[in-house]
Amino acid sequence: MDNQNGKIVTVQRFPSPNPTVELKLITYFSNGLKVKGLLAEPKNEIVHDGFLYLRGGIKNVGMVRPARIAQFASEGFIVFAPFYRGNQGGEGHEDFAGQDRVDAFSAFLLLKSLPNVKHIHIFGFSRGGVMALWTGLEFPEASSVVTWGGVSDMSLTYMERNDLRRMMKRVIGGTPRKYPQRYEARTPLYVLDKLSSPVLIIHGVNDQNVTVEHAYRLERRLKALHKPVDRWYFNDFTHYFPPVVNRKIVVDLSKWMKSQRER
Repeated sequence: MDNQNGKIVTVQRFPSPNPTVELKLITYFSNGLKVKGLLAEPKNEIVHDGFLYLRGGIKNVGMVRPARIAQFASEGFIVFAPFYRGNQGGEGHEDFAGQDRVDAFSAFLLLKSLPNVKHIHIFGFSRGGVMALWTGLEFPEASSVVTWGGVSDMSLTYMERNDLRRMMKRVIGGTPRKYPQRYEARTPLYVLDKLSSPVLIIHGVNDQNVTVEHAYRLERRLKALHKPVDRWYFNDFTHYFPPVVNRKIVVDLSKWMKSQRER
Protein backbone atom coordinates (compact mmCIF):
# COMPACT_ATOMS: atom_id res chain seq x y z
CA MET A 1 0.00 0.00 0.00
CA ASP A 2 0.98 3.62 -0.55
CA ASN A 3 2.82 5.03 2.50
CA GLN A 4 0.65 8.17 2.24
CA ASN A 5 -2.47 6.10 2.92
CA GLY A 6 -4.50 7.45 5.82
CA LYS A 7 -2.75 10.81 5.81
CA ILE A 8 -5.18 13.68 6.44
CA VAL A 9 -5.25 16.32 3.68
CA THR A 10 -7.92 18.73 4.95
CA VAL A 11 -10.23 19.08 7.95
CA GLN A 12 -13.49 21.08 7.96
CA ARG A 13 -15.94 21.57 10.80
CA PHE A 14 -19.29 19.92 10.15
CA PRO A 15 -22.62 20.66 11.87
CA SER A 16 -23.30 18.09 14.57
CA PRO A 17 -26.79 16.83 15.52
CA ASN A 18 -25.50 16.03 19.01
CA PRO A 19 -24.24 18.79 21.36
CA THR A 20 -21.83 16.35 23.07
CA VAL A 21 -20.20 15.22 19.81
CA GLU A 22 -17.97 17.20 17.45
CA LEU A 23 -18.07 16.37 13.72
CA LYS A 24 -15.41 17.06 11.08
CA LEU A 25 -15.37 16.44 7.34
CA ILE A 26 -12.01 14.85 6.53
CA THR A 27 -10.22 14.48 3.20
CA TYR A 28 -7.53 11.78 3.31
CA PHE A 29 -5.26 9.85 0.97
CA SER A 30 -6.09 6.37 -0.30
CA ASN A 31 -3.66 5.04 -2.93
CA GLY A 32 -3.10 8.54 -4.24
CA LEU A 33 -6.79 9.47 -4.32
CA LYS A 34 -8.28 12.17 -2.11
CA VAL A 35 -11.23 10.43 -0.45
CA LYS A 36 -13.66 11.94 2.05
CA GLY A 37 -15.16 10.77 5.31
CA LEU A 38 -16.76 11.98 8.53
CA LEU A 39 -15.01 12.01 11.92
CA ALA A 40 -17.01 12.13 15.15
CA GLU A 41 -15.39 12.74 18.55
CA PRO A 42 -17.01 13.03 21.97
CA LYS A 43 -16.40 16.48 23.49
CA ASN A 44 -14.76 16.92 26.91
CA GLU A 45 -13.94 13.23 27.19
CA ILE A 46 -10.69 11.29 26.72
CA VAL A 47 -11.55 8.31 24.54
CA HIS A 48 -9.19 5.47 23.66
CA ASP A 49 -11.46 3.38 21.43
CA GLY A 50 -11.54 4.05 17.69
CA PHE A 51 -14.55 2.93 15.67
CA LEU A 52 -14.25 2.43 11.91
CA TYR A 53 -17.78 2.77 10.49
CA LEU A 54 -18.10 1.16 7.05
CA ARG A 55 -21.29 2.25 5.33
CA GLY A 56 -23.65 0.20 3.23
CA GLY A 57 -25.28 0.96 -0.10
CA ILE A 58 -23.68 2.46 -3.15
CA LYS A 59 -23.44 6.06 -4.39
CA ASN A 60 -26.31 8.03 -2.82
CA VAL A 61 -28.01 4.95 -1.36
CA GLY A 62 -26.89 4.25 2.19
CA MET A 63 -24.75 7.37 2.59
CA VAL A 64 -23.07 8.08 5.92
CA ARG A 65 -25.57 9.77 8.22
CA PRO A 66 -24.17 12.29 10.73
CA ALA A 67 -26.76 11.31 13.36
CA ARG A 68 -25.71 7.66 13.16
CA ILE A 69 -22.03 8.47 13.51
CA ALA A 70 -22.75 10.80 16.43
CA GLN A 71 -24.82 8.03 18.06
CA PHE A 72 -21.82 5.70 18.15
CA ALA A 73 -19.47 8.50 19.25
CA SER A 74 -21.76 9.20 22.21
CA GLU A 75 -21.13 5.59 23.33
CA GLY A 76 -17.48 6.53 23.91
CA PHE A 77 -15.78 6.05 20.54
CA ILE A 78 -13.81 8.22 18.13
CA VAL A 79 -15.68 7.29 14.95
CA PHE A 80 -14.45 7.61 11.38
CA ALA A 81 -16.77 6.82 8.48
CA PRO A 82 -15.23 6.86 4.99
CA PHE A 83 -17.58 7.77 2.12
CA TYR A 84 -15.45 5.59 -0.24
CA ARG A 85 -13.92 6.77 -3.51
CA GLY A 86 -16.09 8.56 -6.04
CA ASN A 87 -18.60 9.68 -3.41
CA GLN A 88 -19.52 13.16 -2.15
CA GLY A 89 -16.64 14.94 -3.87
CA GLY A 90 -14.03 12.22 -3.33
CA GLU A 91 -11.75 11.29 -6.23
CA GLY A 92 -11.88 8.01 -8.14
CA HIS A 93 -14.75 5.74 -9.15
CA GLU A 94 -17.16 3.78 -6.95
CA ASP A 95 -16.25 0.10 -6.58
CA PHE A 96 -17.89 -2.81 -4.75
CA ALA A 97 -15.49 -4.57 -2.33
CA GLY A 98 -12.66 -4.21 -4.87
CA GLN A 99 -10.19 -1.32 -5.00
CA ASP A 100 -12.36 0.61 -2.55
CA ARG A 101 -11.19 -1.77 0.17
CA VAL A 102 -8.07 0.40 0.31
CA ASP A 103 -10.32 3.34 1.32
CA ALA A 104 -11.34 1.33 4.39
CA PHE A 105 -7.74 0.24 5.08
CA SER A 106 -6.54 3.84 4.81
CA ALA A 107 -9.35 4.94 7.14
CA PHE A 108 -8.14 2.38 9.69
CA LEU A 109 -4.63 3.87 9.41
CA LEU A 110 -6.11 7.36 9.87
CA LEU A 111 -7.77 6.30 13.14
CA LYS A 112 -4.53 4.61 14.22
CA SER A 113 -2.65 7.90 13.69
CA LEU A 114 -4.90 9.83 16.10
CA PRO A 115 -3.07 10.51 19.38
CA ASN A 116 -5.61 9.11 21.86
CA VAL A 117 -6.70 6.00 19.96
CA LYS A 118 -5.36 2.76 21.43
CA HIS A 119 -7.98 0.18 20.36
CA ILE A 120 -9.73 0.11 16.98
CA HIS A 121 -13.00 -1.68 16.33
CA ILE A 122 -14.40 -2.29 12.85
CA PHE A 123 -18.13 -2.07 12.11
CA GLY A 124 -19.84 -2.70 8.78
CA PHE A 125 -23.49 -2.39 7.82
CA SER A 126 -24.88 -4.12 4.71
CA ARG A 127 -22.27 -3.71 1.91
CA GLY A 128 -20.01 -2.50 4.73
CA GLY A 129 -20.06 -6.02 6.22
CA VAL A 130 -17.82 -7.40 3.49
CA MET A 131 -15.61 -4.30 3.79
CA ALA A 132 -15.31 -4.86 7.56
CA LEU A 133 -14.19 -8.45 7.11
CA TRP A 134 -11.54 -7.46 4.57
CA THR A 135 -10.30 -4.71 6.89
CA GLY A 136 -10.13 -7.14 9.82
CA LEU A 137 -8.07 -9.47 7.63
CA GLU A 138 -5.73 -6.61 6.71
CA PHE A 139 -5.25 -5.47 10.34
CA PRO A 140 -4.93 -8.38 12.79
CA GLU A 141 -4.52 -5.86 15.62
CA ALA A 142 -8.19 -4.79 15.30
CA SER A 143 -9.90 -5.30 18.66
CA SER A 144 -13.16 -6.54 17.13
CA VAL A 145 -15.21 -6.81 13.94
CA VAL A 146 -18.99 -6.35 13.85
CA THR A 147 -21.10 -7.01 10.78
CA TRP A 148 -24.77 -5.93 10.92
CA GLY A 149 -27.02 -7.09 8.08
CA GLY A 150 -23.71 -7.62 6.32
CA VAL A 151 -22.78 -9.06 2.95
CA SER A 152 -20.34 -11.97 3.22
CA ASP A 153 -20.58 -13.63 -0.21
CA MET A 154 -20.46 -11.57 -3.42
CA SER A 155 -21.85 -14.34 -5.66
CA LEU A 156 -24.82 -14.69 -3.32
CA THR A 157 -25.43 -10.93 -3.55
CA TYR A 158 -25.46 -11.20 -7.35
CA MET A 159 -27.98 -14.07 -7.21
CA GLU A 160 -30.25 -12.31 -4.71
CA ARG A 161 -30.28 -8.75 -5.99
CA ASN A 162 -31.63 -8.31 -9.52
CA ASP A 163 -31.37 -4.55 -9.04
CA LEU A 164 -27.59 -4.73 -8.45
CA ARG A 165 -26.67 -7.11 -11.26
CA ARG A 166 -25.99 -4.51 -13.92
CA MET A 167 -23.71 -2.58 -11.58
CA MET A 168 -21.91 -5.74 -10.42
CA LYS A 169 -21.35 -6.96 -13.98
CA ARG A 170 -19.93 -3.56 -14.91
CA VAL A 171 -17.66 -3.25 -11.87
CA ILE A 172 -16.54 -6.88 -11.62
CA GLY A 173 -16.47 -7.51 -15.37
CA GLY A 174 -19.13 -10.19 -15.77
CA THR A 175 -21.31 -12.72 -13.96
CA PRO A 176 -20.31 -15.22 -11.23
CA ARG A 177 -21.01 -18.05 -13.66
CA LYS A 178 -18.57 -16.64 -16.22
CA TYR A 179 -15.93 -15.31 -13.80
CA PRO A 180 -16.31 -17.21 -10.50
CA GLN A 181 -12.73 -16.40 -9.47
CA ARG A 182 -13.39 -12.64 -9.70
CA TYR A 183 -16.29 -12.97 -7.27
CA GLU A 184 -14.24 -15.22 -4.99
CA ALA A 185 -11.49 -12.57 -4.95
CA ARG A 186 -14.00 -10.12 -3.44
CA THR A 187 -15.44 -12.65 -0.97
CA PRO A 188 -13.61 -12.87 2.38
CA LEU A 189 -15.16 -16.25 3.32
CA TYR A 190 -12.35 -18.06 1.49
CA VAL A 191 -9.54 -16.53 3.54
CA LEU A 192 -11.03 -16.27 7.03
CA ASP A 193 -8.34 -18.59 8.37
CA LYS A 194 -6.19 -15.45 8.47
CA LEU A 195 -8.68 -13.48 10.63
CA SER A 196 -7.64 -13.07 14.27
CA SER A 197 -10.19 -10.53 15.61
CA PRO A 198 -13.37 -11.71 17.39
CA VAL A 199 -16.49 -11.29 15.25
CA LEU A 200 -20.06 -10.33 16.17
CA ILE A 201 -22.77 -11.06 13.58
CA ILE A 202 -26.07 -9.14 13.83
CA HIS A 203 -28.82 -9.98 11.34
CA GLY A 204 -32.58 -9.78 10.89
CA VAL A 205 -33.88 -13.18 9.80
CA ASN A 206 -36.46 -11.55 7.49
CA ASP A 207 -33.85 -9.38 5.73
CA GLN A 208 -34.58 -9.23 1.98
CA ASN A 209 -31.78 -6.77 1.08
CA VAL A 210 -29.02 -9.01 2.43
CA THR A 211 -30.51 -12.39 3.32
CA VAL A 212 -29.66 -14.09 6.58
CA GLU A 213 -27.88 -16.76 4.52
CA HIS A 214 -24.92 -14.34 4.38
CA ALA A 215 -24.77 -14.44 8.19
CA TYR A 216 -25.18 -18.21 8.31
CA ARG A 217 -22.33 -18.74 5.81
CA LEU A 218 -20.07 -16.43 7.77
CA GLU A 219 -20.92 -18.08 11.09
CA ARG A 220 -20.43 -21.61 9.70
CA ARG A 221 -17.05 -20.73 8.22
CA LEU A 222 -15.78 -19.02 11.38
CA LYS A 223 -16.93 -21.94 13.55
CA ALA A 224 -15.32 -24.47 11.20
CA LEU A 225 -12.05 -22.55 11.63
CA HIS A 226 -12.53 -22.34 15.44
CA LYS A 227 -12.56 -18.54 15.32
CA PRO A 228 -14.25 -16.48 18.08
CA VAL A 229 -17.75 -15.53 16.88
CA ASP A 230 -20.93 -14.33 18.59
CA ARG A 231 -24.22 -13.94 16.75
CA TRP A 232 -27.40 -12.04 17.48
CA TYR A 233 -30.22 -13.09 15.17
CA PHE A 234 -33.56 -11.29 15.28
CA ASN A 235 -36.48 -13.34 13.98
CA ASP A 236 -38.92 -10.43 13.64
CA PHE A 237 -36.79 -7.93 11.74
CA THR A 238 -35.68 -7.14 8.18
CA HIS A 239 -32.68 -5.09 7.01
CA TYR A 240 -33.84 -2.11 9.09
CA PHE A 241 -34.70 -2.45 12.76
CA PRO A 242 -37.29 -0.36 14.65
CA PRO A 243 -35.63 2.74 16.22
CA VAL A 244 -36.09 1.64 19.84
CA VAL A 245 -34.56 -1.78 19.16
CA ASN A 246 -31.82 -0.22 17.05
CA ARG A 247 -30.79 2.09 19.87
CA LYS A 248 -30.61 -0.79 22.35
CA ILE A 249 -28.46 -2.84 19.97
CA VAL A 250 -26.09 0.13 19.53
CA VAL A 251 -25.62 0.21 23.32
CA ASP A 252 -25.22 -3.57 23.51
CA LEU A 253 -22.75 -3.88 20.64
CA SER A 254 -20.72 -0.97 22.04
CA LYS A 255 -20.39 -2.88 25.33
CA TRP A 256 -19.53 -6.06 23.41
CA MET A 257 -16.80 -4.24 21.45
CA LYS A 258 -15.20 -2.78 24.57
CA SER A 259 -15.29 -6.20 26.27
CA GLN A 260 -13.12 -7.62 23.47
CA ARG A 261 -10.23 -5.17 23.74
CA GLU A 262 -8.69 -6.95 26.73
CA ARG A 263 -8.45 -10.32 24.98
